[in-house]
Amino acid sequence: MKFPDYVVIAIFFGLMVLIGFYSSRKVKNSNDFFVAGGKVPWWLAGISHHVSGYSGVVFVAFAGVAYTYGFTIYVWWAVAISVAVIGGAYLIAPRWSRLRQKLNIGSPTEYLQLRYSVATQLITAFSGTLLKLFDVAAKWASIGILLNVFTGLPVMAGAVMTAAIALVYTTIGGLWADLYTDFVQFLIQIVAGILMFVTVITKLGGTGSIIGMWHRLPKGHGSAFSGPYTFAFFLAYMLMSAFSYNGGTWSLATRYIASPNAASARKSGLLSGTLYLVWPLILFFPMWAAPLFMPHLADPTESYALMVRKFLPAGLVGLVLAGIFSATLSMVTSDANTISAVITKDIIPFMSRKFKRMDPKRELRLARTATFTFVFMTLIITSFYRDFGGVIGLIITWFGALVGPTAIPMILGLMPRFKHSGSKAAIASIVAGVLTFIIMKVVGYEGSQALILASPTLTSIIVYLGMGFINRNGNVPEEVERLLSGLSLSNVNGKKVD
Repeated sequence: MKFPDYVVIAIFFGLMVLIGFYSSRKVKNSNDFFVAGGKVPWWLAGISHHVSGYSGVVFVAFAGVAYTYGFTIYVWWAVAISVAVIGGAYLIAPRWSRLRQKLNIGSPTEYLQLRYSVATQLITAFSGTLLKLFDVAAKWASIGILLNVFTGLPVMAGAVMTAAIALVYTTIGGLWADLYTDFVQFLIQIVAGILMFVTVITKLGGTGSIIGMWHRLPKGHGSAFSGPYTFAFFLAYMLMSAFSYNGGTWSLATRYIASPNAASARKSGLLSGTLYLVWPLILFFPMWAAPLFMPHLADPTESYALMVRKFLPAGLVGLVLAGIFSATLSMVTSDANTISAVITKDIIPFMSRKFKRMDPKRELRLARTATFTFVFMTLIITSFYRDFGGVIGLIITWFGALVGPTAIPMILGLMPRFKHSGSKAAIASIVAGVLTFIIMKVVGYEGSQALILASPTLTSIIVYLGMGFINRNGNVPEEVERLLSGLSLSNVNGKKVD
């Protein structure tokens, strides 16, 4: 990187901090900090939901997959998520908004106490928080790797520097800061992505290369499914995405919770799902073309960063790197904000009575402390990222496999048809899914990636539904009946959700 690139990065970071201070004026209490008072317009929630699904992982681990296997990354990642999010926009998203309207929830796990029990709420909160430690650690590792390629800065130094910037604006401005920075970061990503797309097309000889390039790439790179990324893996990832992107990843549920009403939540989901279908085609194109310019790379995960360094002049390299920073910061600050909500509202009050019924200002101070502590813990795990199988291992093997078991009681618990699956079913499903993952790790199973990814989630679903079926003639608590009835009978744009 040259001096103009560092100037661009400095301006970017400065802008993020300024947005944080600007957003702080809208944060008067924990409700503003966690769910923006339920006043987020649908287009902002939709863009934030979409941007919060990206991170530096896309430009590192997924760039490596695109370099090695080609087009399949779009199919099993972008298409799978798009289908899951669009489907969830009709079935799940409106229910999250209604929950806030009816129960005034500030975190996605807060309603579990009424739906199941305190034990279910705590188990879900603890397990989900621990799981997110691995997920966010992978994001810091990704940005550290990219900074190492661009600047030579050690991986951990780059991760710590980025985390410090993120902490400043998210602890000050809460969800409003996340939303505003997401929008600005989305614009930066669009400019940076189109810049690389046009540059690569020009180097390849013009627009005809968009189709013609595939005949010059290694065999199988134009296939929908390649290598370990089979049709079965696509189905497994779509199953995981259906739970993760509709609320299992808590920060994404927060975008729906913060919507003013069910109709807005639905529209935001449809916008996010559509963006997943369109934008990755432009974003991934330079990654697909990389083997033509840099064959036989020793480390394919460096392909995108090396392409940027190879083709862009000083100043524009900094812009693309700012776009990559944008993706990572958007995801991790969203996660940090939501995790702090879960810690503040669902975990700490049950650990000590003195934290119950806190006044708004004290709760806000606790929320900011929880945010700082969570990010600090993720940085500790980042320092050991290679021991967990690298970035792709943390994302696919750990987070991808375990997000399903923790999400199933949350998502299916919103639907009246599963009302007979109570607290025992919820807890048993989480335990069964996690045990399945542990057994596969202990045994050292190295077979189908689809089976590794899907087994914990499928096990949890079977246990959850099976115990509900066994209890199908049992009584459902009246408060649960009222809750589920209220979530399903309201109309959204004139149409019933169920």
